[in-house]
Amino acid sequence: MTTSIKPWRRISSRVVGDYSVFRLVEHLTEAAHDHARRTTYTIEACDWVNVVPLTAEGNVVMVRQYRHGLDGITLEIPGGMCDPGEAPEVAAARELREETGFSGEIVPLGWVLPNPAIQTNRCHVYLARDARRICDPEPDAAEDLEVVVEPLARVHELIEDGTIRHALVIAAFAALERRGRTANRS
Repeated sequence: MTTSIKPWRRISSRVVGDYSVFRLVEHLTEAAHDHARRTTYTIEACDWVNVVPLTAEGNVVMVRQYRHGLDGITLEIPGGMCDPGEAPEVAAARELREETGFSGEIVPLGWVLPNPAIQTNRCHVYLARDARRICDPEPDAAEDLEVVVEPLARVHELIEDGTIRHALVIAAFAALERRGRTANRS
């Protein structure tokens, strides 16, 4: 893809807030198109993972949990932050086990940018093929969640009726659907 848009130049950067799960960074930038100097902000966060766990029976394992940003309950797939130095596929298996007690063959589906306007991180998406329960969930102390198992065939309905509204979860199901279409072409 050809474009005439050029990256802006960062003249200086400084951390203005460090909040354990992210850092707020202020940048003095110079715009490529008009050379004006502007102050911009980014949120530096570690990469995240999302896992679509599919059982041999064709069910998807999800979690219902409280979310502070919404101040409400969401239905999502297991996921979370990569620990420092942790490979995304390792984080995916860990988050799946911690949040649901399930394990499966971890298969990469790609990655998305959660919000490139202000965030610097990626969300890596994985399929957990032949997911099966191996232990009780061990959520973090700050997590309040319950495991929900639904037929994969119901996912479109759950998105359409607004039960699933988390954009990164919807992107993960789109990646799974795309993989299915690609696999069927051969």
